[in-house]
Amino acid sequence: MNLRRWFHQHSLKLLAIRDTPEAIAGGVAIGVFFGFMPLFGLKTILAIFVAWLTGSNILAAVISGALHDVILPLMPIIYRWEYDVGYWLLSHPHRWPLPFIHVRFEAGAWHNWARLFSVGKPLLLGGFVCAAPFALGCFFLTREILARHQRKKLAQGTTLPPEEANPS
Repeated sequence: MNLRRWFHQHSLKLLAIRDTPEAIAGGVAIGVFFGFMPLFGLKTILAIFVAWLTGSNILAAVISGALHDVILPLMPIIYRWEYDVGYWLLSHPHRWPLPFIHVRFEAGAWHNWARLFSVGKPLLLGGFVCAAPFALGCFFLTREILARHQRKKLAQGTTLPPEEANPS
């Protein structure tokens, strides 16, 4: 299956959800946000929990998290970019981290908790700072697309649930 068809099928699933545009867009934004975060194994669970807490659509959060997996081959580059941003924000005076060429990898250093936290804090902070604008943009874009789609369905005479037909 090619990428365009896969993306089209998943976006149709988002359009088929029967909820308000704000709730669906909130779920999409939450899924995109946690898709960018380096929280391996916790992204979907956290997206579901935050969507539930905020009253956003849980299914939209899960679907958008799956849509985010399309860029999985690029994630090492994105994580490095997020680490660089977080490192720059945490360093005083601000400076960029060394390129990987100059980093020394030691055999026993991977289970050293201090080293893990020295990488984890900049990566989490950079992930938060980089993911927030993408999530916000996805919220407004998705809300507009869904509102337009629902107005088009309403004009065609397709019945919508009461909360969608009369958003107050």
